[in-house]
Amino acid sequence: MNGSAFVFPGQGSQKLGMGSDLAENFDTARLAFEEASDAAGLNLLSLCKEGPVEELNRTELTQPAVLTVSMAAYRVLISETDIRPGYVAGHSLGEWTAVTAAGGFVLSDAVSLVRSRGRFMQEASPEGEGAMAAVLGMEFEELDEICKEVGGMVVPANINCPGQIVISGEKAAVEDVAELSKERGAKRVMLLLVSVPSHSPLMEPVCLRLKEAMEGVTIRDLSVPLVNNVEGKTIRTAEEIREELIKQLVSLLRWEQSIREMASLGVKTFIELGPGKVLGNLISRIQPGARIINLEDSEGLKAIQQAAKEGEG
Repeated sequence: MNGSAFVFPGQGSQKLGMGSDLAENFDTARLAFEEASDAAGLNLLSLCKEGPVEELNRTELTQPAVLTVSMAAYRVLISETDIRPGYVAGHSLGEWTAVTAAGGFVLSDAVSLVRSRGRFMQEASPEGEGAMAAVLGMEFEELDEICKEVGGMVVPANINCPGQIVISGEKAAVEDVAELSKERGAKRVMLLLVSVPSHSPLMEPVCLRLKEAMEGVTIRDLSVPLVNNVEGKTIRTAEEIREELIKQLVSLLRWEQSIREMASLGVKTFIELGPGKVLGNLISRIQPGARIINLEDSEGLKAIQQAAKEGEG
């Protein structure tokens, strides 16, 4: 399947049952769960399969759980097919998975680091103080101006696709921007089910703590290029990766630009590895002609294998 990229979802894609089909049907997936569980010090398969959902949605646990499910899907794809990516990318937390899939981290280190990352983020913004919201149908420049008008800290955080921008910051300020945006023509504003204001200056205290946590961990140059969140450009060296994973905590994420960059580099097929189809839905709005396939269970693998056969024929 020529011209393919592997993309990995972030926090918010989690759901009860994720990864259980893969673990039941493929030894490679089960072993990924075991390896990750040993590193995290908890049974990630049980958490994903049985919850309770309140635990699965705790940022400190969500992040290693989503990374592990995506890596299990990646390992199944690699072991069961000859498909290899030309590029990798991940949305926010998913960028850590992309780096791991491309050989930057071993899985155990990635799981340990993202669990720490989640804990640091939650501690930097106690429950109820931060918020994020998706604003639909408004141009970036206009939304940016509204953020500057209101009192308190709130900034654009993610440019996800045409017509969808996420804002992040102090809860009251996010709510004020949400109201002003609706008054000024936004089609819809949805408060997201997260309490941590990711990709905003409120995450600045996390950067130093995460940098210290990463100092003792080996990061390798990537086997394939990563199209990064912050600039939507290809990076590959360990030094670039270390800098990117710190910077994305407090920076605007340019997912739309990342997808356009991969398309300009010849990517025609995007394989989403992990729970849900959030990224596939965004990509279909950014690149309407792209082929998009999701692998989160054994049916997803069959769809990819069928698509590969059709491509050969």
